[in-house]
Amino acid sequence: MRALIYNPDLTSDVVPDPVPTRSQALVKVAAFSLNFGEIAYRSANVRPGYVPGWDAAGVVVQAAADGSGPATGTRVVTFGWSGAWAELRAVDTAELAVVPEAVDLGLASALPVAGVTALQAVQRLGPLTGRRVLVTGASGGVGRYAVQLAARAGAHVVASAGSPARAEGLRELGAAEIVIGPENLEGRVYGVLDNVGGPQLAEAFYRLEDDGVVMAIGRAAREATVIDFELAGTRSERGRIENFNVTTPFGGDLAHLVGLLAAGELDAQVGWRGPWDKAMEAADALLARRVAGKAVLDL
Repeated sequence: MRALIYNPDLTSDVVPDPVPTRSQALVKVAAFSLNFGEIAYRSANVRPGYVPGWDAAGVVVQAAADGSGPATGTRVVTFGWSGAWAELRAVDTAELAVVPEAVDLGLASALPVAGVTALQAVQRLGPLTGRRVLVTGASGGVGRYAVQLAARAGAHVVASAGSPARAEGLRELGAAEIVIGPENLEGRVYGVLDNVGGPQLAEAFYRLEDDGVVMAIGRAAREATVIDFELAGTRSERGRIENFNVTTPFGGDLAHLVGLLAAGELDAQVGWRGPWDKAMEAADALLARRVAGKAVLDL
């Protein structure tokens, strides 16, 4: 089996075919998407034969032995903390969803980590109808899903991006306001979906209304967050920060997102797409923030 092994130079290598457990389906990968976290925080110390990658979509070539998943020949989108960057992937049936024929597998591959993260974060904020919600890092993969899903939940979405160019298209996704950094936000917000961390998280926290909440989702800034609680206390009486970690299994959430995608009610926002052997180019573009949304590689 050919796999894209995560060596420092992203070279291709050959590894043994995966052997599915009874509750796993074997999937022939058609496309996979890249996530900022799996690239920016990669480790060079991986065991021989390790195949990285979180998100992939393809076709089931061997159904799960326990009968728990879809039949051979079914188109699916899959999630796991490894194994996506290969021709074949063994995946737990609880971590996949069926993809209708009308939905492009490359677009479906952009859903798992970014889409499910945004969905779960929006849900954890609670009822959002009429409430003002700030999305930081709104131009990225999670951010563009968060803008759409928060708007669908009835929120008045304020999208924060690093530049006007990075903010392009966010109004069309449902943003009612756009700011270049939370420091330029006027007024307060009930909720924050923070994909950046560092100083931006602190700036967002200072702008909460009473009983507001920050969901600390991402760490794209790769900087520590330092909060002046004396300053925060002059801005609102009460506010909190919740550390966010995505909850597995993904199957149900993936099925929901695939349904929205199929109905034209969600845009996968693929800002870069190319063949798998252009992985280095895609990774460099993602880390340099030249990709609006997701990067997808086709096999």
